[in-house]
Amino acid sequence: MNPAEEILDVVDENDEVVGQAPRGEVYARGLRHRCTFIRVRDAQGRTFVHRRTATKLVFPSLYDMFVGGVVGAGETYDAAALREAEEELGVSGLPQPVPLFKFLYEGAGKSWWSHLYEVRCELPVDPQVEEVAWHTFLTDEQLARRLGDGPDAWEWVPDGRAAYELLVRR
Repeated sequence: MNPAEEILDVVDENDEVVGQAPRGEVYARGLRHRCTFIRVRDAQGRTFVHRRTATKLVFPSLYDMFVGGVVGAGETYDAAALREAEEELGVSGLPQPVPLFKFLYEGAGKSWWSHLYEVRCELPVDPQVEEVAWHTFLTDEQLARRLGDGPDAWEWVPDGRAAYELLVRR
């Protein structure tokens, strides 16, 4: 199925479902919906980081320190977190990601309820080529350098950066 045709729940400011629409329409009209963010750590505690493909509907070619994506119509955050993590990492048999917190992301005419999770992945990853153009695992120190303003800084997805800043503050 074309990702733009996937049906999503449209939600209000309280994360209550108020309707449904295809993903393409949700994005085009700036309708509030649901997403998951999963921080993936390997056996050494490093964070999975990737560059999104140029064909992504939202934030193409930017770097992200989370895997994840939209929650389908009628799907729970928990189910979406496991599905998205396994799809993007190209693995099966991950443990259920641990929920950390939920927040409302609003920026650049976009708005979605976002549930942040964490999971340990000790399996060899084979990221989904439609989603991930490049990937690596970074230590917390390496990630901090890439998030900074110096010559090592990368351009990050704004919602992922907001989620990361909330995570660090907690």
